[in-house]
Amino acid sequence: MDPLILVAGAGVAAGAMNALAGGGSFVSLPALIAAGVPPVLANTSSTVALYPGGMASAWAYRDGLAGVADVDLRPLLAVTLLGGVAGAFLLLHTSTRAFDAVLPWLLLVAACALGFGRRIGEWMRARWRVRPAVVLGLQFGLGIYGGYFGGAVGIMMMAVWGLLGSHDIKSMHPPRTLMVTAANTMAVLIFIAAGAVQWRETLVMLIAASLGGYGGALLGKRIPAPLVRAGTLLLTACITVAFFVRAYG
Repeated sequence: MDPLILVAGAGVAAGAMNALAGGGSFVSLPALIAAGVPPVLANTSSTVALYPGGMASAWAYRDGLAGVADVDLRPLLAVTLLGGVAGAFLLLHTSTRAFDAVLPWLLLVAACALGFGRRIGEWMRARWRVRPAVVLGLQFGLGIYGGYFGGAVGIMMMAVWGLLGSHDIKSMHPPRTLMVTAANTMAVLIFIAAGAVQWRETLVMLIAASLGGYGGALLGKRIPAPLVRAGTLLLTACITVAFFVRAYG
């Protein structure tokens, strides 16, 4: 199979997944690696390719932007941007061998967040409530994760914000989307400036992911949510296992 056909198909699937339930990087990253892109470049290129979809979502949510519980939006945005910068530079200074070793664990963390993030958030909210300063520190760490890898980082953010005692999940979607986009914005700018993007594959995936995102939004109106979630979790579990076998098998 032509590698660009593989990349385009993965882009459509990743865009649709992000529109339906999240986890698009579970498809885009392995496809780029399978197409012959080195792992670190595959991660940077995947981030760039899926970025326009995230930006579109942030724009769509602009009217609902507000702070989270006792934390204003501006400090949240500032620490997320700084974390995104740190994470992007960390990735660029990670060797291919080291990234190959850590990638399965990053996928496992993201898969657990996709599968159990809401339950973990509810469990944490029932036991702890923390000060805004602590949440800002955790947000900086999530910004680093977002700039470095970013899988399911939005779900992780909502779990952390829940420690402030906010139970209105719907109101957290707009700031969550903005923060994820902010971390990715810094990463994308740094990756492009550093010449760390494989542009041929990236542009093909970017266009395909945009089409997939539009189609996924349409499908989301017809496909039952439990079915979408089950399919997403099954796929992410299989890909995570495959990368553990690849790295340590």
